Amino acid sequence: MSPAVGMTPPAERKGERKGDSTKAFRHAMLHPMATDADLPLDQLWMEYRNAFSDFDDLTLARWLAQTLGQLAGKSWRLSHPLLGAYRLAAQWGHDRQIWLKRLATPPAAYTESACCRAPMLPLLSRDVKESGLICQHCGETLVPFEEIPAELQPVLESWSAQYVPVHAVAHWDDRQRKRAGDYDRAYENAAAEAERLLALAGAEIAPKLLDFYPAAVWEDQDECLEVRPEDIVL
Repeated sequence: MSPAVGMTPPAERKGERKGDSTKAFRHAMLHPMATDADLPLDQLWMEYRNAFSDFDDLTLARWLAQTLGQLAGKSWRLSHPLLGAYRLAAQWGHDRQIWLKRLATPPAAYTESACCRAPMLPLLSRDVKESGLICQHCGETLVPFEEIPAELQPVLESWSAQYVPVHAVAHWDDRQRKRAGDYDRAYENAAAEAERLLALAGAEIAPKLLDFYPAAVWEDQDECLEVRPEDIVL
């Protein structure tokens, strides 16, 4: 697992538990819109997002519609640059109610989401059992788990159930760490298993979503276990 360039791994920061200092990273990946100006990652996302601030409503609507056409037919890593750019623009579109204004027509394969009426672009995350599929426009639940096509629910539930105890290792308390004996080894084993499960999601599970949705996104990192996108090899 390779830490990002210029970033000190959480375990090496004085006074911090593994994973505690990187909660903002997942927030930024799932919700690329600042909610706390004091968070450096939120500030960086705001800088990236502002690239779209000069687009007028019509230009932004056309850009979003055209990019949806490029995304169609594939399952995308959450970290993919094209997907990241789309998500940033989509947040501007959500703020400015671009899709409600009907300024551009998305590709016909994209149906309207119930959460914000934007085209449906679902994210598969490790929290799928609790949160369902997440909307890439508003960050809310796009498809509750019980409304996911019945054919997919057993696969997603099994995968999520395997992932829960693996991710939990990053958040063990002192008693659990002592019981494990060698916590560093347990942590590394959990990170390796997280890599395997995320690769499984990208290679086998996310493509199944394409039978029901025109495009799909899957989470390809686990910040609490220091698993980065580059660690997930398909």
